[in-house]
Amino acid sequence: MTTVAIFVDTQNVYYTVRDVYAKQFDYRRFWAKVTANREVLTARCYATDKGDAKQRGFQNTLRTIGFEVKLKPFIQRADGSAKGDWDVGITLDAIDYAVQADVIVLVSGDGDFDLLARKIREVHGKRVEVYGVPRLTAHSLINAASQFIPIEGDLLLG
Repeated sequence: MTTVAIFVDTQNVYYTVRDVYAKQFDYRRFWAKVTANREVLTARCYATDKGDAKQRGFQNTLRTIGFEVKLKPFIQRADGSAKGDWDVGITLDAIDYAVQADVIVLVSGDGDFDLLARKIREVHGKRVEVYGVPRLTAHSLINAASQFIPIEGDLLLG
């Protein structure tokens, strides 16, 4: 059976789906699609934690589906900007799993991950599937992936 490791840039998916479709990402349908006939080695969602009840409910839903939820505190800077991205954490985890998984699935449109996708394909010889909102996914990431799967249609709620 094909083994898979799944890494979801939760903030990126939330904002890109909201901004383009005014909808939400269907994590249950995504799970069913990406895990069909595959053994899941790990499935992780990376998010910032503001500590509110609605967010905790969402995180619990993700855990019920089968995801491990990795949280980083939300940091509001004095100038009003915010910090809390997981790019380095996602990259380190994906590299660790590239040794043992047949397929690495990355859910993000962030072009910073093009180097990661390319390295996993070229150095580790593994398949990299990238899910992203077509209009807001970096072309460099699409080109670095083995396959780009658009987030649209049946992967949307609402």
